Amino acid sequence: MATSLIGGLIANHYDSAAISACDIDAAQLQQLQDRFGIGTSQAALDGAHAAEVIMLAVKPQVMQVVCEQLAALPVSPEQMFISIAAGIPIDAIDNWLGGGRTIVRCMPNTPSLLQLGATGLAANSQVSPSQKATAEKIMQAVGISIWVDAEADLDAVTAISGSGPAYFFYFIELLEAAGVKLGLTQPTAARLARQTALGAASMALEEDVVKLRAQVTSKKGTTEQAILSFQHNQLARLVDDATAAAHNRAQELARELTGD
Repeated sequence: MATSLIGGLIANHYDSAAISACDIDAAQLQQLQDRFGIGTSQAALDGAHAAEVIMLAVKPQVMQVVCEQLAALPVSPEQMFISIAAGIPIDAIDNWLGGGRTIVRCMPNTPSLLQLGATGLAANSQVSPSQKATAEKIMQAVGISIWVDAEADLDAVTAISGSGPAYFFYFIELLEAAGVKLGLTQPTAARLARQTALGAASMALEEDVVKLRAQVTSKKGTTEQAILSFQHNQLARLVDDATAAAHNRAQELARELTGD
């Protein structure tokens, strides 16, 4: 995800000389340097003192260790921390950083790797309007970004867009299998299902999905029979149950990761 963000920023004409990456993996840093021409370091504090934005793009399991290293930085309202680690609340990050920090927490998803992501953002009270705009601009380098009203809403973001790509992958997988059962070859079913998903999603970006569905669903036609089958089998309830399960697990993970 960090590589995708760096690539997205540079593609949007952000100066590579103003970006520096830190990682314990020297080979990974060399790849970033060769690919993007950015500065690199294996020490967390190198260059961090002067940074306006520090992106915490690490696995949730190592977030505490990284933050405790960065706690040596002087507290400055002008320095903003942005976390893209799933499940770690702002209060925990602030505590590990020593307190009083300016923090934005983000929930991106995997299509961000293709600059087609959807990211939810939440901020603590220290974040200024201009810093919010900066955080939004950074995350828009890999897709769209949307501020939520409260940090707790990021669990809902996780359930809808964070985990959401897997739901669509699963539906495509099932549609491919159904095509094979109906007599298509696997390659043909796969190509049709994936292109149909791409086309439908592209149309949905421009128009209301209820209207689009109605336009395709002719009275007594083939689509109507499929939709009626979905409704009879309570697809809406299954989606509600699935997203609720993801939402609940997001809350559980936060408690597990922070020990609360």
